[in-house]
Amino acid sequence: MEAAGWAIARSCEERAVVVCGVGNNAGDGLAAARHLLRWGKLAGVCCVDAERLKGAAGRELEALRKIGVDVADELQLEGGRLVVDAIFGTGLSRAPEGPFAAWIEAINASGLKVLALDIPSGLDADTGVAYAPCVRAEITVTLGLPKVGLLQADGPSVAGEVWVADIGVPFEAYAAVGVQVPRNLFASGDRVRL
Repeated sequence: MEAAGWAIARSCEERAVVVCGVGNNAGDGLAAARHLLRWGKLAGVCCVDAERLKGAAGRELEALRKIGVDVADELQLEGGRLVVDAIFGTGLSRAPEGPFAAWIEAINASGLKVLALDIPSGLDADTGVAYAPCVRAEITVTLGLPKVGLLQADGPSVAGEVWVADIGVPFEAYAAVGVQVPRNLFASGDRVRL
């Protein structure tokens, strides 16, 4: 999460509001928020239900609170010029509901630039189906390797400009699960534009 947060924060060129859900994608967003705070680029942090965060994501929440950052439980986009979408990650397989859907709709209606963390919330990472609602991002920074859903079906229309960020996964780890990655993938730096 630390490497993911750093990669996301580096991609934020404007003051950002980090909007989180309840899973590991939220933890990545919270890690990014700590870096953004240090760099003077954090406008705010919102989490749909912060008390549901467990494990590594829960530790990221605690680390943020320890340095005095208030994590709002209502969507607050004021003061930001950019929204970091960290609501849902790669595990989504159905349409967002309840407050998750309401927050996605509000982000889309805000008129603010949106940077999606790993994949736009509401997009199926495997099929590229954009459920209703789905975040419409100007930029998506996907972590490690591109997700298939970013490249097919609705993916290209909701992901915007797609960058792949190196988060330090060894090429041997990919090979161990049958994924062959060109060893020079990140030869030009820690991010590659698709």
